[in-house]
Amino acid sequence: MLHNTKGIVLRSVKYGETSVIVNVYTELFGIQSYLVNGVRKTTKRSTGSAAAFQPAALLELVVYHNELKQLQRIREFKWSYLYQHLFFDVKKNAVSMYMVELLQKCLKQPEQNEALFAFIEDAFIHLDKADDAVVGNFPLFFALHLTVFFGFRIEDVPGESRNKILDLQEGMFTSVHPSHSYYIEGMLAEITSQILRAMQPGELSQVKLNQSTRRLLLQAYEDYYRLHLPEFGRLKSLPVLQELLS
Repeated sequence: MLHNTKGIVLRSVKYGETSVIVNVYTELFGIQSYLVNGVRKTTKRSTGSAAAFQPAALLELVVYHNELKQLQRIREFKWSYLYQHLFFDVKKNAVSMYMVELLQKCLKQPEQNEALFAFIEDAFIHLDKADDAVVGNFPLFFALHLTVFFGFRIEDVPGESRNKILDLQEGMFTSVHPSHSYYIEGMLAEITSQILRAMQPGELSQVKLNQSTRRLLLQAYEDYYRLHLPEFGRLKSLPVLQELLS
């Protein structure tokens, strides 16, 4: 059957001489793999088609869907949102690749989740439009708020002391040092609390951080994901991101 759905491209691999296999997070079916024929041809009609399947692309799709098949097909596609900056701005592109890799590691089951799709779509659009003061903190915001949809959001109770300790293993703030080494404290914990309270990316311009602090926070958040998601591993995009976000 044919279905209309939005999709967010996470990965694209060349297949044969003219085709690609793409991993897409869809609004209707969750994570899916699609074979797209002919998009790498050099004919006038297909020029630019392959560009629509680069990671982070937001698309409107007409797809064939058969639950018994692991590889589906796309009949029609077009841009749902055409980025103005994300593919061309070095920092924004680095942040988007971090977001894409984080999603690749988190999204495993082909299950519909409209709220999660809306959050991800909105995040990429906000990133495209963001100014420099927001871009630097955007990966921190995305990583922290994405956890809501996977059941391990960090619990932050308003009004607690500013001298917090964040227990990464338990996912909660405390005033007592844990017996293990997976925690952050002081300024790092307070900044995390501040970002958790931010409801919109625009609020991130009020969070003033230097490169060293961002490095430490990004590393701590990677540890947090590794503690709560089996087989999460290491993020290949993280060293590049840490270097660029000065």
